[in-house]
Amino acid sequence: MKAKYDCSKCPGYCCSYDQIEVSEFDVKRLAKHLELTPDATLKRYTKIDDGKTVLRHHADESFTSICIFFNSELRRCSVYQARPHTCRTYPYGNKCGYYEFLKFEREHQDDEDYVATTR
Repeated sequence: MKAKYDCSKCPGYCCSYDQIEVSEFDVKRLAKHLELTPDATLKRYTKIDDGKTVLRHHADESFTSICIFFNSELRRCSVYQARPHTCRTYPYGNKCGYYEFLKFEREHQDDEDYVATTR
């Protein structure tokens, strides 16, 4: 199945999801990429939310907050090669609901650069 979405044209909707869960393996991969220890990576970049280890967020102009590793200027992941498993496998098929929403909004706003925000 060929993908029916293009992440390079998206402002990072999925990266604004509140709970981007990370596993112990994800933390080790991120730590290696960041040249930190797993403990330092956990402390600096994660938090516990509803009993799950999730990535912290930072403020974003388009969304209330976004993944700590999201580069808001470039609208891209800054740790793409070391991104967590959940990010690697998203959107779990050949369609992305966020991308469909983005296309719909841009078509109806008659603006190919329009971004619906959550602010």
